[in-house]
Amino acid sequence: MSTSFLRPCLRRMFSDRGGNFGIMTAIMAPVLLGAAGMAIQVGDMLLSKQQLQEAADSAALATATALANGTIQTSEAQAYARNFVAGQMANYLQSGVDIKNATGVDIKTSTSGKSTSYQVTVSPSYDLTVNPLMQAVGFSTQHLATSGTTVSGNSQTQGSVSMFLVLDRSGSMGENTATVNASDPTEGYEYDCSERDRYGNVTKRKTCTGTRPHYYTKIEALKLAVGTLTGELDAVDPDEEYVRTGAVSYNIEMQKAKALDWGTAHVSKYVNNLTATDGTDSGEAFKTAYNKLADAAEDKAHMDKTGQVPTKYIVFMTDGDNNYTSADTETKTWCDKARAAKMQVYTIAFMAPARGQALLSYCATSPGNYFPAGDMTTLLKAFKEIGMKASNQVTRLTN
Repeated sequence: MSTSFLRPCLRRMFSDRGGNFGIMTAIMAPVLLGAAGMAIQVGDMLLSKQQLQEAADSAALATATALANGTIQTSEAQAYARNFVAGQMANYLQSGVDIKNATGVDIKTSTSGKSTSYQVTVSPSYDLTVNPLMQAVGFSTQHLATSGTTVSGNSQTQGSVSMFLVLDRSGSMGENTATVNASDPTEGYEYDCSERDRYGNVTKRKTCTGTRPHYYTKIEALKLAVGTLTGELDAVDPDEEYVRTGAVSYNIEMQKAKALDWGTAHVSKYVNNLTATDGTDSGEAFKTAYNKLADAAEDKAHMDKTGQVPTKYIVFMTDGDNNYTSADTETKTWCDKARAAKMQVYTIAFMAPARGQALLSYCATSPGNYFPAGDMTTLLKAFKEIGMKASNQVTRLTN
């Protein structure tokens, strides 16, 4: 066959583009399938990693809290954490995965005085079987691992607390609330029932007796409210080793303060003896609370007994306005100092007018520390919540 015939045939064959799409599809199909598999698998991996992280964090938090509360012993902590992770991941794991034995648990303890705190690190891992598309391009499993660490507060009892109450005992505190005294719901009273003629002149003077609802006064409500707070503190510190309290009351001037001391009995007695008289000036009383808590002797008292530096609280309550705006200014000055000294200032405006509410809202360390108590029920809840916050052990997530 002559070359003159072959050359045109070969040229036509090489220039023919028929079938190129099929060839390119055959070449690119594995690449496209692999890319699709990779996209799907990445989404699955991110979700699985998030689930694993949440399980690690929850297990660390639960274990540290259980150790601090005395629910479990240190020797039981590793099994407790592993079981917790397995429970959290039960609905997410592929068949045959043993995450319990693949979870590392590290427990560290530290002691300060009579108090022990726990650092718990939980590190679970497992191999995630990839989807068939990923397997088609050579992958079989993806290893997932994470870690969560939690530090828990004191194991034996509440960490050291110093709290000073600043309480209004002005004349308006003798007014009635809208809450009936449940234990003594009615009271007798006398009223003028004299007989009169048609002109309104008394013809026969008479005094009658009747009954009416017996309402708690504001000062009575305050005493009950303080009782809810001290009850919370007593529950976590029955041996009076960690909590020190003091109190000061004020009307137009400051009354003699009850010094900081261990426990709450002395403060309860002080508050239960309060009477409602005269005007309102909170400046000197708040200043006294701040100075008593800021005194280095207060820190030393706790360090000598527990080895801890106390968390310091001021609980400031009023039902009215200061008689002088200068008293507002003075009070705010000492509120600023308390915040700067990292004291926790809780404030309760009990059925107070606008200016009193504004003062207490300003003085609170944060918006959540301010309680606008419009009635006795809210007052009781506010003092109880403050007591709970002061007595709760501190547990925080650190990772």
